[in-house]
Amino acid sequence: MSHPLDPLTAAEIGQAAAAVRRDRGVTDGWRFASVELSEPAKADLPDLESGRLARREALVVCWNRADGQAYRAVVSLTADEVTAWEHLPGQQPNMTVDEWHECDAMLRSQPAVVEALARRGITDRSRVLADMWAYGAAMVPGRYAGRRIGWCDIWYRGSERGNPYARHLTGLHPVVDLNTMELLELEDSGPGDADPEVMGQNWTGEYLPDLLPMRLREVAPLHVTQPEGVGFTLDGNLLTWQNWQLRLGFNHREALVLHQVTIADGGRRRPVAHRLSFAEMVVPYRDASPDHYRRTAFDIGEWGLGFMTTSLALGCDCLGEITYLDAVVHDSRGEPLVIENAVCVHEEDSGVLWKHVDDRAGAEVRRARRLVVSFHATVANYEYLVYWRFYQDGNIECEVRATGIMVTSHVAAPGSRPANGTLVDAGIYAPFHQHFIVARLDLDVDGPANTVYVTDSVPASPGKDDPYALGLTVAGTPLRTELDGRQDYDWATQRAWKIVNDNVKNGLGTSVGYKLVPTAAFPPLLDRASPAFKRAQVIGHTLWVTPYRQDERWPCGDFPVQAERDTGLPAWTEAARPIENTDVVLWYVFGIHHITRPEDWPVMPADIVSFWLKPFGFFDRNPALDVPPSHHH
Repeated sequence: MSHPLDPLTAAEIGQAAAAVRRDRGVTDGWRFASVELSEPAKADLPDLESGRLARREALVVCWNRADGQAYRAVVSLTADEVTAWEHLPGQQPNMTVDEWHECDAMLRSQPAVVEALARRGITDRSRVLADMWAYGAAMVPGRYAGRRIGWCDIWYRGSERGNPYARHLTGLHPVVDLNTMELLELEDSGPGDADPEVMGQNWTGEYLPDLLPMRLREVAPLHVTQPEGVGFTLDGNLLTWQNWQLRLGFNHREALVLHQVTIADGGRRRPVAHRLSFAEMVVPYRDASPDHYRRTAFDIGEWGLGFMTTSLALGCDCLGEITYLDAVVHDSRGEPLVIENAVCVHEEDSGVLWKHVDDRAGAEVRRARRLVVSFHATVANYEYLVYWRFYQDGNIECEVRATGIMVTSHVAAPGSRPANGTLVDAGIYAPFHQHFIVARLDLDVDGPANTVYVTDSVPASPGKDDPYALGLTVAGTPLRTELDGRQDYDWATQRAWKIVNDNVKNGLGTSVGYKLVPTAAFPPLLDRASPAFKRAQVIGHTLWVTPYRQDERWPCGDFPVQAERDTGLPAWTEAARPIENTDVVLWYVFGIHHITRPEDWPVMPADIVSFWLKPFGFFDRNPALDVPPSHHH
């Protein structure tokens, strides 16, 4: 029997799309942007879980290509009917994979593009790639206002299987109406890329083994085995390991979602988080040249990590005794698509958990292991590898690895700004850019009534009682309103944030809590009046804290495609709602400040960032004291 938080099945996606077609006259001239579970409100979950209430709904966003008008529907899967139909004037839904492929195919047959390629010495159009990007409203020419506009880079493979992103046809940018799939204009600064060495097989931009002129190094096999089986159980989407229990979810936009995270302690199951996910990813390129000034990606809001999730392979992406889960998304016709092996669940050795050597008792050591739930997403040239890790001592770690291929262009191109990047190949530079990831952390530490405290370490000044100024205290300040909840990291005070339930005390008489330990936080370094910042004001603070609202899910607004400003967190928090002793959501902004380097070319070694949620007074003592010694073999 399914749980109310289980993702939509393929049959349910098909049912929701069919209901919209039947009840609202949606035809083949429309596109489906998203079909997802309408997650129940927290207050309704107990009745739904017990069966006292029967209701399952889907949210559907679609638009009419003929007039560009978008709509959002609520579909009752229980009653098989559309129960709500909302017009979304002026909004552009998320981009679709179908549009990306159709745009690529259309442009390679356009006479103007064919002519521009020929001037560059390119006649084999099968090796051409048109990579379509979404726009920010401020960058869209006024004559195209209101239309669904994409702009493209053109790339060229040096061979049939060559890396297209090694050969940027700098200065060549088609502008496309995505509803009519019409080339509106072709920006072309000249045929500066006809150099046969650039157009030919240039191995320095390749990464496939058979295209490299070097021998591969010798690496001995490394095997991970669990002859007695894994230590976790998976019942449907309910995952149990050691003392942890959680539900796995998945949707088109966030990809992996973790629901109802609890930990067993003293014979009872204690809640830690209601829902953990990534809500947005903002990637501004910091290069004002004609090839890059429009390049600010919203990889979650514009494209969707779920749509971009790729199938995982044993021994390559995942090592050990692996359990995979498939995920279901859909195409722009509303037809279900199954991503096989989309989510990986496995255990890993994690080194020493705790150890002490006593001169009488000898060495006492425990090895740590962790449960890992992960997925990988390919967003055109970049890959994002996301790992949620659960530890035996109650810690939760969220790690992101960025890899893939950097965007590049030629240093001699008209208007190029190589000072805004790094030379990575002969005559080629990779622009500096930033990856801001917004983690949405709906924590319920021993229940929903929580208060967030900002904690700062304060050094002592010399005084009568402390002449050597050795003292160190920690100041904890409760955040009482959303305006207080706009927080910035402070390295000088080693700032962190504690999520505390002041209504529940531990065995020592202090309030139970979890601590958000920030890492990989950095400032936007953007002018606050710039179009890129206006669309993504969420990156202006390291942390935002809001009261839980079921419909507040997207920190840059529901529809960031061609948006002028951020209609999410900046707008919500202006209300200065109370956040003390209530159900709160934390929005943590972290990521990668990518100052590009030659060692990142032609394919980038994984850049690794993470943050932690650590128990702080949640337990009375080390909760991993009961971990047994390792087996001796």
